Amino acid sequence: MFGEFSRRHLAKLAGLSALGIATAPTGATAQAVADRPGPASFPKDFVWGTATSAYQIEGAVNEDGRGRSIWDTFAHTPGKIEDHTTGDRANEHYTRYKEDIGLIKELGAKAYRFSIAWPRVFPEGTGKPNPKGFDFYDRLVDELLRQGVEPYATLYHWDLPQALEDKVGGWRSSETSKAFGDYAGYVAARITDRVRSIFTINEAGRFVNFGYGWGIDAPGLKLPDAEVNQVRHHVALAHGLAVQAIRAQGRAGTKVGPAENIAACVPAFDTPENVRAAEIATRELNSGFLGVILEGKYTDGFLEYAGKAAPKFTDAELKIISSPNDFVGLNIYAPQFYIAAADKPSGWRVLPFPASFPHMNSEWLRVGPETIYWAPRLAAKVWNIETIYISENGTSSEDKLHADGQVYDLDRIMYLRNYLRQLQRATSEGVPVRGYFLWSLMDNFEWIFGYEKRFGLYHVDFETQRRTPKLSVAFYRDVVARNAIGV
Repeated sequence: MFGEFSRRHLAKLAGLSALGIATAPTGATAQAVADRPGPASFPKDFVWGTATSAYQIEGAVNEDGRGRSIWDTFAHTPGKIEDHTTGDRANEHYTRYKEDIGLIKELGAKAYRFSIAWPRVFPEGTGKPNPKGFDFYDRLVDELLRQGVEPYATLYHWDLPQALEDKVGGWRSSETSKAFGDYAGYVAARITDRVRSIFTINEAGRFVNFGYGWGIDAPGLKLPDAEVNQVRHHVALAHGLAVQAIRAQGRAGTKVGPAENIAACVPAFDTPENVRAAEIATRELNSGFLGVILEGKYTDGFLEYAGKAAPKFTDAELKIISSPNDFVGLNIYAPQFYIAAADKPSGWRVLPFPASFPHMNSEWLRVGPETIYWAPRLAAKVWNIETIYISENGTSSEDKLHADGQVYDLDRIMYLRNYLRQLQRATSEGVPVRGYFLWSLMDNFEWIFGYEKRFGLYHVDFETQRRTPKLSVAFYRDVVARNAIGV
């Protein structure tokens, strides 16, 4: 019978529906509609926000004394960016920031996670700060507060000052870690009278491997494993030094933590054995950054796997790295590992992805809504975390402007609806997720993909700089207004 249910039947049903036939529920159908659950609510103080990063939106790369970053250099290197563009102009947010904050207010979002460009504040990475550069962030924060949006600052979203790369080898040197601590202290002293929460470093898991291991991102290096692991250690050290500097120079009560694209482990299916295996895998596969920050040590499994390529470190460095955090930000887009219990010493194994596994407009972005349930649940269990933010989540879409001037990004709405329902499941079960930052506010320079991949709620015409709300703006506004996700 199932095989006889053809496309012709589907077309006929669709036609009847379009004519309004058989749309009124009766009998058992009516009862099913009446029995549908209502919207699933989030905690009453849940933080709804959106996010961007400096190099992706600001433009004005030569304005007001800003120094060059490794992404300025990389983007101008032929063959590195898919559409041959750069972030030189980007969204012109440097001059259009008031308009863009108006978009956040239009969304009804109450929080905004932005990043500060290190080379705008310290053009050489160290030494004398650039007052004009930092003045922009003063204006930005003041405008956010004026429009009723709480600022959440990120200190590092990949735009390392080129001067540090040239002088000391960038993250290959602990001198960069120390410079980052100094930069963090300076920023904290300037903004924590108005900014209560600071993310230190965004996605070490991405920029270390892609930038220093595989040569895909800036600065485009392909280092041996031992050097990559040392780079990661220096980044973890920078985080610890930044936490200490913010505590020392920021206002009392300032909250601080990392924002990491956790190696997201999902049980293949929900059995006690698979869940336990996923817990173990979460700890081991994140030991190189999140684990050492939250435990103050590398796991034996990590060190054994790394072997001679393990990072070199001191007990004093581990103590700095594990300086207490107030929260942990998790950037969650897709499942990275499906885990099953295994009869071997580790107790777990990684399952291969089938070729047919669904993905979004970006091929790497596999659709696994359960990831946003399991990743924070497992992280909270493994490391006893009391406050988690989903510091990024979202998807790219084709996002074409139609003849009527609208963008009907139904695929993005599908993605968000399913992920947010799983996030609500987590919060309803007591997983300590306190807020969610949708990536991103608007289309922007999407790193190696240039402007071809669009993650924004607002469509941007990069010739005219016109911002147009996509259908997902109305969807997200409704979620925020109700503090709930519909069925």
